[in-house]
Amino acid sequence: MEVVYEDNHIIIVNKRSGEIVQGDKTGDRPLSDVVKAYIKERYQKPGEVFLGVTHRLDRPVSGLVVFARTSKALTRLNKMFADGQVHKTYWAIVEMRDEASLVSHSSSLLTHWLTRNEQQNKAYAHDHEVAGAKKAQLRYRVLSRGDRYALLEVQLLTGRHHQIRCQLSAIGCPIRGDLKYGARRSNPDGSISLLARRIEFVHPVSKAPLCIEAPLPADPLWDTLATAIEAD
Repeated sequence: MEVVYEDNHIIIVNKRSGEIVQGDKTGDRPLSDVVKAYIKERYQKPGEVFLGVTHRLDRPVSGLVVFARTSKALTRLNKMFADGQVHKTYWAIVEMRDEASLVSHSSSLLTHWLTRNEQQNKAYAHDHEVAGAKKAQLRYRVLSRGDRYALLEVQLLTGRHHQIRCQLSAIGCPIRGDLKYGARRSNPDGSISLLARRIEFVHPVSKAPLCIEAPLPADPLWDTLATAIEAD
């Protein structure tokens, strides 16, 4: 586990692909339990350690997760997330099957209506409103391009199930390694190339502005595409 920020009220960790944020039916040890154990040992806490889960990332996704260390911080962070006061930026490596669908070096708005199949644990994108669908919007811009892949910066305007994965697939640019949404092949480590890269918000207690950035995954393609940004 990699801690990227901590104080008396919050702790932000860099989640690895494959980890679950909160316990589920798999019975695998969740990241929340790992963080609790870390706090208990580091601060020699007697008894139970309080830790509040404020948001989640899909299991194959890596990047920043914010936990609350106090009930005051949890209540305020929950409201901030609900009110859109926490700004998350994602980076995604996508397959370029249709280059015309990617707008170069400018912000592009994607709008779809998403339905969800619970049995498949999968979302489906529609270009018009259908029964049971929820409107989904995101903005993306192309940061760099390689021969077969592009690096995108993505900002969610709504929070829907598998939204980034589904919407990018719908424009012919599935995330690298994301077999569920049409990638040609899996990544060797089972990850998908989607990173919760940056998170910005006002600290729920101190009111100081925070902007935290996750390191890139240890992968040559991430390094190559990130270096291409600087070259531009």
